[in-house]
Amino acid sequence: MRALRKLSQRIKQKGLRRTFKTFWERYVFYHWELLWMERDLVSPVPPYTLKAHAPVSLVDITTANAEAFTHHFGDRVETMRQLAAEGHTGHMYLDAAGNAVAFIWASTRDYHDRHYYGCTFPVKPGEFFEFGGEMIPAFFGSSLSVEAQVKLWDAMRAQGCDKVVDVVETHNVPALKLHVRMGYHEQGRVAHVYCLFGRWKFFRESHYEGSRLAPLYKARSVVAAAAPA
Repeated sequence: MRALRKLSQRIKQKGLRRTFKTFWERYVFYHWELLWMERDLVSPVPPYTLKAHAPVSLVDITTANAEAFTHHFGDRVETMRQLAAEGHTGHMYLDAAGNAVAFIWASTRDYHDRHYYGCTFPVKPGEFFEFGGEMIPAFFGSSLSVEAQVKLWDAMRAQGCDKVVDVVETHNVPALKLHVRMGYHEQGRVAHVYCLFGRWKFFRESHYEGSRLAPLYKARSVVAAAAPA
């Protein structure tokens, strides 16, 4: 009875179609398309109008300080510690109380994502793979989303990298807009992730010509042209 009440409540909140879609993707089948994006590390970030944020301090993530994630990202503490132990470069941003409110990672070698997608993302010499960027809701829409990336680019350039690459889900419109705002370009590659019955995953790569994000680039150009000088 409790399960039925919970299902009924969810249908009322999200509607039958969205509830069925969520159920299908979680327990039967889903297909994610991940667009490969890239950017050099020296071109300036285009102008933006994001809001200011509360003071934070940048700290390199290590196995010894991963406990800083406990308050806001309690389920990620061990993951953060594992990534640091594997030698990836991680930045976290701490608030006045010493709690991590945002983080972002970089890998200079092929990155096997066993924590989420389950596949391996190849990295070429001179590149680094950017992944795991996240922040708490209080910082959504703030300039920290730009500053965190630029600081990571600076750190990786000091390690000899000249290009950042990453993937973004095609259904994640806010993330796609962020990439456009940051000056990323499409590589024309798509990493496909398939999952059957919430257990078996399959992967493949496809290619395309032209742009999958042309409407976003166009909208960005219109906004930039309309901005006051």
